[in-house]
Amino acid sequence: MKLDNITVLDFETSGLDPARDRVIEMAAIRCYGGEIVSQFQTLVRFEGALAPKITEITGLTSADLVHGMDEETAFRILNRIIGDSIIVAHNALFDLGFLHHALMRFAKRSFNNDFLDTLTIARERHTYPHNLKEMCDRYGIVLEGAHRSLNDIIACWKLLEKMNEEKSVEPSLNTLGYMTKYGVPKWSPLQANLVPVEIKYA
Repeated sequence: MKLDNITVLDFETSGLDPARDRVIEMAAIRCYGGEIVSQFQTLVRFEGALAPKITEITGLTSADLVHGMDEETAFRILNRIIGDSIIVAHNALFDLGFLHHALMRFAKRSFNNDFLDTLTIARERHTYPHNLKEMCDRYGIVLEGAHRSLNDIIACWKLLEKMNEEKSVEPSLNTLGYMTKYGVPKWSPLQANLVPVEIKYA
């Protein structure tokens, strides 16, 4: 598959519920023909106190977010970067859920872009574990500073390219795997092909 027009994105968030929680950091790279042609990263202003667990995971504190970009502006910029590209993320169901709910709040519409989920592809091809760090290690990709958005998306982009070189990722377009023990997701994109996943262990 030619990865000519993709946007790799990643959100750090205040929690796991995209309907209730908020994005606190976002980053995106728009890629054509193996080159980054546009890049965006910002902290997002957040009213309230971050849970200690979020600070532990991301290294971000409530004080860091006081002077962040306002949420609507950040998502409008992100939406312009995405344009008509294929959206790529590791655990895309998570990031696409936050994108959907934010666009519904600010633009009263969702997105209809095609997407690729490197986590779904990883689960199809490899045994557990499938987190971004583990998959980067398997493909010889250096991931520095995991759980900060820009580092994660550059690693995700390189991972997608390696996977596509190994075997075309085109059959995985718009496919989202979900863990059978958790059941069908409450929300998924209209264009998504939902596939139940049983984790393979070595």
